Amino acid sequence: MHLKSLATTTLSLTLTALFTSQVLADNTPNAEDLVGKSYLGGHGIYIKTDNDRLLTDAKNSDIDHGSGLGLEYGFRISPFYEARLSFSHLNLNTDSKGYDVPSGSNTAFDLLYFPNQANFYVVGGAHFLDVDKSDLSAALGAGYRHYLSKNTALYVESQGQYQLDDNHFDVSSKLGFVYFFGVEEKSAPIVKKQEPTSVAPPADSDKDGVPDAMDKCPKTPMGDKVNSVGCTLFKEDVKTMALQVNFDNDKAVIKDQYLPEIKKAADFLNQYPEVELTIHGHTSAVGAEDYNQNLSQKRAQAIVDKLVESFGIDASRLSAVGHGEAKLLDQANNAQAHAKNRRIEASAKVTKKKAIKR
Repeated sequence: MHLKSLATTTLSLTLTALFTSQVLADNTPNAEDLVGKSYLGGHGIYIKTDNDRLLTDAKNSDIDHGSGLGLEYGFRISPFYEARLSFSHLNLNTDSKGYDVPSGSNTAFDLLYFPNQANFYVVGGAHFLDVDKSDLSAALGAGYRHYLSKNTALYVESQGQYQLDDNHFDVSSKLGFVYFFGVEEKSAPIVKKQEPTSVAPPADSDKDGVPDAMDKCPKTPMGDKVNSVGCTLFKEDVKTMALQVNFDNDKAVIKDQYLPEIKKAADFLNQYPEVELTIHGHTSAVGAEDYNQNLSQKRAQAIVDKLVESFGIDASRLSAVGHGEAKLLDQANNAQAHAKNRRIEASAKVTKKKAIKR
């Protein structure tokens, strides 16, 4: 007998099935879904028979191998176990010529065990192998089932069969397909598109971009730029006015050429009614000091009177102060310096906060 060779073949096929189970991806159904379901299938089979199976008493009449087709019916008992009844028709061959080789068959009742409730399984059962005669054999092997869908699968399987009476050991390999009845394809769950939840914006009564809950200035004028707490941002708006009028020697009469400048001062005072203006009168150093003091006062008062009488400025907003020759612009003692020093001066500055616009 070539039992060692046959055992090696069985081990090789079993390892192949184990390897295949790791590398193939399929559509394996949940084992629970198969429980209570039956299937029909078909297979091709190859069997390597024991060398001691002889057609006659001659040593060279041994049956070498056989192959054929078969049908099967199975039922899933639990997630782990499955029962199967199969029948295979075999065409037998011998290595020697001159012998009439009959056909054979194999009728098998197997129990399949799925340790991981998936693809790989261990199979064993009782086989009636009819080769040279009908023998009862005990079979054990392994297989792998690859699912093409939830109810259709291909499988590869190998079993060793030990014939109890004559101590024959045969090895068979099968490639087959099965179809489960009643296993429904589960469609992918329909995921309902979730509409985004609209969130109402926080209240902003004055529309300045700062929510009412944070707004410390709730009635900001429209268009004003605001800070982080909703209050108007301001910038300083500075307005200035400067007036200088020169006089002839020993005179306090306003010359016509300065009227436009005086009007500008009046316009400034009208625009900013809160402004009070002081007119400062000056003289040159020519003449007596007391006289010059009085003359500088007259010059300052002349401007005040002009603003009141010609431009309608309220006299209570104006004052005249004479400085005589105390504040000379030019210390030189010549006609040009004297002309520069004969003057009045007035200035005003208004600083207002102005809202910054958006």
